[in-house]
Amino acid sequence: MTSKDIAAEIRAYVVAEYLAGEDASDLTGDYALIDNGVIDSLGLIRLISHLTETYQVSFDDIEFGPDNFRSLDAIVELVKTNSAATTAA
Repeated sequence: MTSKDIAAEIRAYVVAEYLAGEDASDLTGDYALIDNGVIDSLGLIRLISHLTETYQVSFDDIEFGPDNFRSLDAIVELVKTNSAATTAA
């Protein structure tokens, strides 16, 4: 799975789960998801669950902070670096 594929899937998930019915045209790779209120603490838990199920990312072994979820680009990098699904490919 390429970075572009991962980015498209995660963007689609964020739009469907957090921006349903809203204009998502500003949701670029570097858009600040937390700072702009797209994802809150509960939303972050749901996003982590989605990433765990979809990309087999084990967050038990990852040291992460808010910077890992600041933008779509940051989330894609986190997935690429720590995903069993992408490292096995």
